[in-house]
Amino acid sequence: MNIAGYRFVDLPDRNNIRDPMLEQCLKLNLKGSILLSQNGINFYLAGTQPSVDAFLQYLELDERFIGIDLKTSYTDYQPFRRMLVKRKREIISLGLDDIRPSDFTGPHISPTEFKRMLDDDEDIVILDTRNDYETRIGSFEGAIDLDIQSFRNFPEAIETLPEEYKSKTFVMYCTGGIRCEKASAVMLNAGFEDVRQLDGGILAYLQEYGELHWNGDCFVFDQRVAVDHNLRESKVEMCFKCREPLSQDQQQSPDYIVGEHCPYCISK
Repeated sequence: MNIAGYRFVDLPDRNNIRDPMLEQCLKLNLKGSILLSQNGINFYLAGTQPSVDAFLQYLELDERFIGIDLKTSYTDYQPFRRMLVKRKREIISLGLDDIRPSDFTGPHISPTEFKRMLDDDEDIVILDTRNDYETRIGSFEGAIDLDIQSFRNFPEAIETLPEEYKSKTFVMYCTGGIRCEKASAVMLNAGFEDVRQLDGGILAYLQEYGELHWNGDCFVFDQRVAVDHNLRESKVEMCFKCREPLSQDQQQSPDYIVGEHCPYCISK
C-alpha cells in the first residue's frame, strides 16, 4: 500500500519530532520519505496495510496531523528503496519566504467541479504547475504548459502569461496538490484575480474520473516512474543516466541503451 499526504501547519518543534517519527517508520518496516519544515509535513510512504494503518494512528496522536487527506495506490512490490525523514526549509521548494499556504492560498475546487467545467467547456484557463519532464508524459486537455525545469521557476514563468489573463478564471493542478497551494498564492499576489486549485491534484481526479479529459500518464516520484489513468504502474521508464522519463516509443529509439544513454542524453 502506498500513501502520500501533506499539510501546511506551523511545526516549530520539527527537530524534536523527526527522530521519533523515523524510529516509528523503521519499526513498522515502512519505506519512503517524510519532509518536515517549520511550516508543514509532506510524506510518501509504502508498506503493508497494517503498517500503514499503524503509522497513521501514530501520526494522529499529534492533533496537528489529524485528518490529512491521503492519496492511496497499490503495488505488488516496494516502490521505495529506503526510509528517510528529512528536516527541510520548505516541504515544497519555492524560495519565497512570504508564501505561507497555512495563512493564504487560492480556493480549492473538487475533481467533480473541475470535470463539470470541462464537460461544459467553460471559459477557464487550465494551468499545469509541474516541471517539463512531468508535463511531457501526460496532462489535461487544453492545459497551459509553462515549460519549467523546477518549481522555483514558477514565479518567473507566469510573467510570460498575457496581461489580459489576469481577469480570467484559472484552474491550476499538479500531481497531488501541494505545489498549487503555493503557486495559487504566487498568482494572486501577482494580480491574477480568480485562481483556483484542483483539490488532491491529478491523482485525486484520476481516481474519480480516469481518462476523461486526461491524456497520457502521470509522473510519480518513486520507482514506478508513472501511473496510468487507472493509477496502475505505466510502461514509462526512466533513463538511469539523465533521469528523464521515457515513453514506450522513446524506449524503442536506437539512441536508448539501458544504463548508458537515451534520446535526451544525446540531445544534451
